[in-house]
Amino acid sequence: MEVALFVPCYVDQFYPGAARATLELLEKLGVKVSYPEGQTCCGQPMANSGYEHLTGGCNENFIKRFQGYDYIVSPSGSCVLHIKDHLHSDQSPTISNEVRERVYELTEFLTDILKVTALDARFPHRVGVHQSCHGQRGLMLSQMSELTAEPFSKPGKLLSMVKDIELIELDRKDECCGFGGTFCVAEEAVSVKMGKDRVADHLRHGAEFITGADMSCLMHMEGILRRHKSATKVIHIAEILNSQ
Repeated sequence: MEVALFVPCYVDQFYPGAARATLELLEKLGVKVSYPEGQTCCGQPMANSGYEHLTGGCNENFIKRFQGYDYIVSPSGSCVLHIKDHLHSDQSPTISNEVRERVYELTEFLTDILKVTALDARFPHRVGVHQSCHGQRGLMLSQMSELTAEPFSKPGKLLSMVKDIELIELDRKDECCGFGGTFCVAEEAVSVKMGKDRVADHLRHGAEFITGADMSCLMHMEGILRRHKSATKVIHIAEILNSQ
């Protein structure tokens, strides 16, 4: 199979290590990966702010860069969900639908498409897992705790394959961190309070690292950790799954 790597703009600018780890991990698993040049923002910030009608250029560019690949994989649940739910084109509706059906967040691709059962990775640290809202409630990467249903977690399943890792139990395992894209700008005080509560849960249980499938949520919590001069760090799940 040939996979196109979709790197969200904020990952490209602030956390390129997450993108490199995604590439290296996929190649280790035997996947042929291409990076379509000319890719840019998927349009999610505008859409989240109520200006989806201004995302036409982003949509057409995304379709142009990513059409024709077997799969499109990204280390960002929120950006993937935006493409799945909102990518459209008046010029090429059939192609846009094909692109939407082929885009996957990294952990769902590893679990559902590659069906990974073992990983050659080692990460000897206490780790807390943050279940991002877009991934959990939009992409169904893990079960919501308020439902009476069999629990599951695609990120958790993959992390359990990592040698020497110690996954901590949180009091509120699927609580929102408060980032919410432009919500953290429009409702700064509420966003910060939610982030502090989310970070505190991890710290109470001795997390050395907080990981997740969305670097945006981790970035929000990293800012809070740094302001409190905490030794706890954030790390994208791809970097753990790719560790040696």
